[in-house]
Amino acid sequence: MATSSHSTRVDRRDAARRLLQRELDQLTPEERVVVERFISGGRVSRNVRRELHASRTLGERVADRVAAVGGSWTFIGCFGVVLVVWMVANSFLLARAFDPYPYILLNLVLSCLAAVQAPIIMMSQNRQAAVDRLHAENDYQVNVKSELEVLQIHEKLDVLRSREWALLVEQQNRQIEMLQRLLECATAAPGGMQKQP
Repeated sequence: MATSSHSTRVDRRDAARRLLQRELDQLTPEERVVVERFISGGRVSRNVRRELHASRTLGERVADRVAAVGGSWTFIGCFGVVLVVWMVANSFLLARAFDPYPYILLNLVLSCLAAVQAPIIMMSQNRQAAVDRLHAENDYQVNVKSELEVLQIHEKLDVLRSREWALLVEQQNRQIEMLQRLLECATAAPGGMQKQP
């Protein structure tokens, strides 16, 4: 026997209250957002990376690009080649070296490059850490909503199971009553249920 869908419906607000074991107004703002979306059936998951990628400023885009280039093996290899060429040119190839040994100008260039590159890379890393925090927060919200959904499914299954058990018990009681009536009819009939020769 099929049950109607509205008879198995569980109130989502009441389910959230029971599953979280506290009143909705006692929740943190983040938890309240998740619960309200659970109650309304709305989505919680979102593409945080795409949202933040679209809202980056010019400085953030430059910092990300500098970090991507400056933190690669290609950059290290190219920069190593530039250093070797600089030293070879100033030591052996040029008659009048513009930066003779001990390469003071090279040291100055390297110091300036490090002084500029390090804060830019740190800006990019800080922004990436903020993205990671937003990802973790979004994952937490999705997990809470998923847990609420799974617990609600369990609750619905329990309701259905208890109804099915009640229905089975009711059917079994009816069958027992029918068997008792048949038995009473059989014993009340003259001669009972004896076989005819």
